[in-house]
Amino acid sequence: MTAIPVLDRMRSRGGRRAPALAAVCLGHFMVVLDVTAVTVVLPVIGDTLKASVTALQWVADGYTLLFAGLLPFSGGLADRFGARRVFLAGLGLFTLASAGCAAAWTAPLLVVARLVQGCVAALLLPASLALLRGMYGEKAERARAFGIWGAVSGLAAAAGPVLGGLLAAGLGWRAVFLVNLPVGAVGALLTLRRVPAVSGRRRGGLDLPAQGALAVALAALVAALVEAGELGWTHPVVLGGAALCLAGALAFLRLEGRAPNPMLPLPLLRAPGLGRALAVGALLNLGFYGLLFLAPLYFQGVHHYGVVGTGCALLPAVSVVALGSGLAGRVTARTGPRTPMVAGLVVGAPGLLGWLLAGPATGYGALVAPMAALGFGTAFTMPAATLAAMESATEDRAGAASAVFNTARQSGSALGVAVFGSLSADHLVTGLHLSAVIGAAGFLAAAVLAALHRSGAPRAR
Repeated sequence: MTAIPVLDRMRSRGGRRAPALAAVCLGHFMVVLDVTAVTVVLPVIGDTLKASVTALQWVADGYTLLFAGLLPFSGGLADRFGARRVFLAGLGLFTLASAGCAAAWTAPLLVVARLVQGCVAALLLPASLALLRGMYGEKAERARAFGIWGAVSGLAAAAGPVLGGLLAAGLGWRAVFLVNLPVGAVGALLTLRRVPAVSGRRRGGLDLPAQGALAVALAALVAALVEAGELGWTHPVVLGGAALCLAGALAFLRLEGRAPNPMLPLPLLRAPGLGRALAVGALLNLGFYGLLFLAPLYFQGVHHYGVVGTGCALLPAVSVVALGSGLAGRVTARTGPRTPMVAGLVVGAPGLLGWLLAGPATGYGALVAPMAALGFGTAFTMPAATLAAMESATEDRAGAASAVFNTARQSGSALGVAVFGSLSADHLVTGLHLSAVIGAAGFLAAAVLAALHRSGAPRAR
C-alpha cells in the first residue's frame, strides 16, 4: 500500500523537473548544433567568402578553441556565482554571438565572430552539468538525466547536417546561425521560470593569469597544427607555436599550484577516475569530430554532392547518436560507467577503420555501416564518460570537474580538426585514410583506459 504514494511522488517530482531539464538541454543543443550544422556548410562558406581550407579550419576550430580554453574559467564562475546565473548569461550572449556570425561578410570576420561564439559557449556547458547534478541527487537518477542530456546532444548532432544543408540550400549558410535565435529565447524563458538556483561558493578572485596561460597554450597548439598543413611541420611558425604551447602549459601549472583560490584545483586532477575520463573524452572527440570535419569535404569534393545531399549522407553517423546516448544513460544507471565506455569505444573503432574503403570509386553504401558504428559507439561512450568525470568530484567542485572534462573533450575536437585537416590539405583521400587509422588507434587506447575505471555502480531505487 505504501509503494503507490511513493511512486506517485517520484513521478510528480520528475514531472516538475521536466521543464527544467528541457531548459538545461536546450543550451547544450545549441552548442552541439553549431558544430555539426556548420561542418556540413563549410564548403559553401568557402565558395561564398572565397576562404581557403586553412580559413575553414579556423571557422571550425576557432569555435572549439575558445570553447575549450575558457571552460575551466567558466566552471569556476558556475561554482562561485551560481550555475543558473552563469547559464542564463551564456544563453543570452550565445544568441547574440550567433547573430554576429550570420552578419559576417568576409572569412576573417566570420572567424572572429566564431571566436566570440566559442567564448560564450563555454559558459553554457559547465553550468548545465552543474545544474543537472544539483537537480538530481540520486546516482541512478543522475545517470538517466545525463543520458537524456546526451540524447539531446545526439539529436542536435543528428539534426545538424540535415538542417544545415536544408537551410543553406534554401536560405543561405547564414541561416545556420540564425536558427539559434529562437532556440536561445525559449531556453532563456524556461530557465527563468523553471530552473532552480544552484548556489555558488562566491570565493574571491577569478585566477585570470592562469586562465590566460591556458588559453595561450591551447591557441598556440591548435594554430601550429592548423598552419602545419600549409606551411609544413618544420616551419618556424609551427615550431614556435609548439614551443609557446609548452611554455603556456608550464606557466598554467605553476600559477595554479601557487594560487590561493585556483580556478582548477590541481588536486582535483588526482581524483580517482578523473584522469582516465579526461583521456577518454579527448580521444573520443578527436576521432569523431575530426572525421566529421573531413566527411563533408570528401562527399562534396570527391563525389560532388550538394549541401543537402551531404547532410543526408552523414545521417548514418549522426542519426544513431540520440539512440546511443539514451541507451547509455540506462545502462550506466545499472552497471556504472566502465561497461558502456568500453563497449562504445570497441564499437566505434571499426567504424573509423571502415573509412579506409573511401576513395573516388567507392559507392556510398560501403560507408553506411562504418558511419553508423562510429556514431553509435561515440554516443554510447560519452554519457558514461561524463558521469565518471562528474562523480569524481565533490558537490562544490561540480562546475570545475565539468569544466576540465569538457575542456579535454573540446581540445580533442580542436586537435582532431587541426590534425586531420592538415593531413588532408594536399591529398584528401590519402589524408582521410591516415586520419581514420589515427582515430581508431585513439579509440582503442581509450578503451584500455576505460577498462581500468574502478568506480562503483550507481544503485537505482
